[in-house]
Amino acid sequence: MNHPGIFWVLPLLVVVTSPASEQWTRFRGPNGSGVDSSSGYPVEFSPSKNVLWKISTPYGQSSPIVAGSRVFFTASEGDQLLTICVDAHTGRELWRREIHRERTAKSFRANDPASPTPAADESGVYVFFPDFGLVSYTLEGKERWRVPLGPFENFYGMAASPVVAGDLVVQVCDQQKGSFVIALERTTGRQRWKTERPGATIGWATPAVFRPTNDPPELIMLGSASLESFYLATGERHWWRPIASQGGLGVPVVHGDTILVSTLGSTEPLLPDFDSTLAQYDKDKDGRLSAREFADFPDIAEHFGWIDANHDGFIDRQEWNAARATGLGEFGAVAFRPGSAQGQLGADAVVWRFQKNLPYIAAPLVYHNVYYMVRSGGIVTTLDPANGQLLKQGRTPEALGAYYASPVAADDKVFLASEEGKMTVLKAAPQWEVLGVNDLGEEIHATPALSEGRIFVRTRSNLYCFGGSR
Repeated sequence: MNHPGIFWVLPLLVVVTSPASEQWTRFRGPNGSGVDSSSGYPVEFSPSKNVLWKISTPYGQSSPIVAGSRVFFTASEGDQLLTICVDAHTGRELWRREIHRERTAKSFRANDPASPTPAADESGVYVFFPDFGLVSYTLEGKERWRVPLGPFENFYGMAASPVVAGDLVVQVCDQQKGSFVIALERTTGRQRWKTERPGATIGWATPAVFRPTNDPPELIMLGSASLESFYLATGERHWWRPIASQGGLGVPVVHGDTILVSTLGSTEPLLPDFDSTLAQYDKDKDGRLSAREFADFPDIAEHFGWIDANHDGFIDRQEWNAARATGLGEFGAVAFRPGSAQGQLGADAVVWRFQKNLPYIAAPLVYHNVYYMVRSGGIVTTLDPANGQLLKQGRTPEALGAYYASPVAADDKVFLASEEGKMTVLKAAPQWEVLGVNDLGEEIHATPALSEGRIFVRTRSNLYCFGGSR
């Protein structure tokens, strides 16, 4: 659904190299950018073409990561939460570790217990299971530490992934109440800081690291109602800007001194007014909606548990109006340039805004100075990241389904993965072109990993490694 030991991204950021730093060691690779610098990636691949290896895997929606010669991913089987390590060159399983979960949080059907993606560095791997907490293993699979977290209150389940920044492992825990972000020492698991986020509610976004030229490093978090910056060293909130979102998703993109995000929102309320709803569905006329009454509500009956914020089995006026206002305000693709500002960013920090019906789950991508977005229906939109000008909008006609995986790019190509298992390869350009569509025959929720000309794709029950001639 969205982790390097030391971050590097684009000009104006500090560049530090390590054996794992230029690999795909977190959700969406280096600093969550979705961009790899290698070449030799194939355009055509399938279960029978350009397959370097394929292994069957237990189910989980976490994305694979690559650190050195190892691939890591998580899964679950019953009450066992699994961390699995395989050889990146052969697919041979090197180790798997199990943690028995003693609680099982109810979550929406589209989520699962192994949705967050691992993070790794040159010394180990870090995994977050919402039904347990954070765990760290060495590269050889020896447990280094564990920090239980939760239980969490998020009707749709948790999905934010850990990130490694300097000597810290950072985890965002957005929920219906009690949201926070926590930073642990990566070698010991000792808590360095924890910052409560009372204004944040349910969300699933993974943070990025922003390293301004003249200021300390910052964590950038896309929440349910704002974009926020926190000092990496202390967790102190630095700046923020209100933004409309139906729940923060993906990861912010750092592009030089600019931060780009994409959110789904609306200029109209998400739900009809409460009085008209009561008139139609409140059968016993008690001024509220029971689960049985709400079951007759079209399209959103299965979301009762989200609107019923206090979990008393009824939706009252206050709960309804809070849900109705979700996503109202300034939304869409937005570019921010915070400069040296502190506190709430003013309008002058907004470089541009493209307020359209844009992707909700799939994170945006900046590659070769083009801003890419993909949403359900196979609709691809490209903008100029400098000014938000629309460059092209069109479809990938052979892959029109839903999109949960985020786009990734390398070798002058952009890779898109649809839920139904079709991977489109675009020629990277402002006026992009479809080079090919590859059918893997099985649904994809995980974002592919790119490393050294190889594409690691996790489907519902398999992990593939594709590669062409080099």
